[in-house]
Amino acid sequence: MNNYFLRSFRAIIWISLVSLIFSSCIPQKKMLYLQVQEETDTLTSFKNERKIEYRIQPGDNLYIRVVTLDEKTTLLLNPLSSGTSTNISNDASVYLNSYNVSESGYLDFPMIGEIFVQNSSIEEVKDNIQEKLNTYMKEFIVIVKLVNFNITMLGEVNNPGQYKIYQDNINIFEAVSMANDLTDFANRNKVAIIRQTKTGSEVVYIDMTKRDLLLSDYYYLKPNDIVYAQPVKGKQFTFANFPYGVVFGFISSTILILSYIK
Repeated sequence: MNNYFLRSFRAIIWISLVSLIFSSCIPQKKMLYLQVQEETDTLTSFKNERKIEYRIQPGDNLYIRVVTLDEKTTLLLNPLSSGTSTNISNDASVYLNSYNVSESGYLDFPMIGEIFVQNSSIEEVKDNIQEKLNTYMKEFIVIVKLVNFNITMLGEVNNPGQYKIYQDNINIFEAVSMANDLTDFANRNKVAIIRQTKTGSEVVYIDMTKRDLLLSDYYYLKPNDIVYAQPVKGKQFTFANFPYGVVFGFISSTILILSYIK
């Protein structure tokens, strides 16, 4: 009877350990990006022909500066920054020295008045201001930058938070790299992108393990997008790095106990 009990106890211990190992580890396949699903898939070029250039919308803030040879004219055309240093040192300064696009899509600029900028690109706004100022002066430079290009990374990322983007566009992999990659617990098959629209918000899910993501309209992010990486199912029962030391210590203790009982 005692031997039967010991054999049963050993069997339960080994079955439990094997089950724990197989159920607690995250398969590598779930952690790889842009996987090749089939051996016949040899495609290496992916075309994404959609325009990635951002179009200005109501509520956006634009940093606009006109530089001329005449100091007084420069101060006249840049009243927002006339009392501060031309060196913008922080995000708050950039915001305070920017022009807000009204609900009707206009911004009010010195000497020119109201300019309709909604659905225009940054380059188009720059050309529009330059064309209107040509009536009053020559030899000047117009600088236009989008101020409020923020991306928020949440969920299973190593460094969640809001990130300032100092370029015209950014794709999902660049955004993930800014947050120091997704964690091992992130569900790469279903990453949510929350995007503001004219009528409210929309939520779309992308699969970062598939290569056809490179063809998606959501491969490039837009200002104020929120990227949420949800955890894999059963995260609380999963180990990113299996605790071999704990398991082997448990096995050693079990063997000692069994030897003592025997």
